Amino acid sequence: MNRWGSAAKQRRTVSASTRWSVAALVVVMALIVAIWPRESAPVGPAPSSGAGGSAAPFPGEQADVPAQDFAAARQKAALAPCPAAGAAPGPNSALAGVKAVCLADGSTVDLGSATAGRPWVINIWAYWCGPCRQELPIFADFARIAAGRVEVLTVQGKEGAQNPFLSLNLLIETGVRLPTVVDSDAAIAAALGVPRVYPTTVLVGADGSVAAVLPQVFTSTEELIEVVNSRLGLDV
Repeated sequence: MNRWGSAAKQRRTVSASTRWSVAALVVVMALIVAIWPRESAPVGPAPSSGAGGSAAPFPGEQADVPAQDFAAARQKAALAPCPAAGAAPGPNSALAGVKAVCLADGSTVDLGSATAGRPWVINIWAYWCGPCRQELPIFADFARIAAGRVEVLTVQGKEGAQNPFLSLNLLIETGVRLPTVVDSDAAIAAALGVPRVYPTTVLVGADGSVAAVLPQVFTSTEELIEVVNSRLGLDV
């Protein structure tokens, strides 16, 4: 074979090799696109139906959760109502001017006014947090024992607030029906000086001041009672 024939054969070999390389690259890129994680885009408030009373709209509901399913989850969760506005917050209130959405019905809660004049135990959690799932029933038990002496509020933190449907499902699964608000813009965490740690418990005095920020997991009701009595000067 002359040198021209040899060169032509080499070009054919290179061309075939190139075609196979390009094809393999296309397949790899297609696989990467297929498995690359995608974030669900939040949509606006779901419309409420007319007569009969459906669940109120909730900012950040997910597009893949039909409104009727969200309403059914709220009904099944049967959460206690969020605290209503009462006295005006005092000068030491950390939550003065802070508002949040109630998970039970979508209403807006003025936390400064709603928490004024009473000591509070505020537990901040996320639906994807394993220790939070274990700890929430302890707070429900504490609320039952401490009724009339200290109030309990739970908060779905910002990391996870985009899908309140999953927050409802966690409370359904654990059987916890405590009043719950959603900190969708981290305003509660900022006001209370809470680190980005789940769970975190905040003890608030009757004057609205922060008595303790506790980024820890409580493992028993007795442990929680001891800390609350010590930090808030109570006798639960």
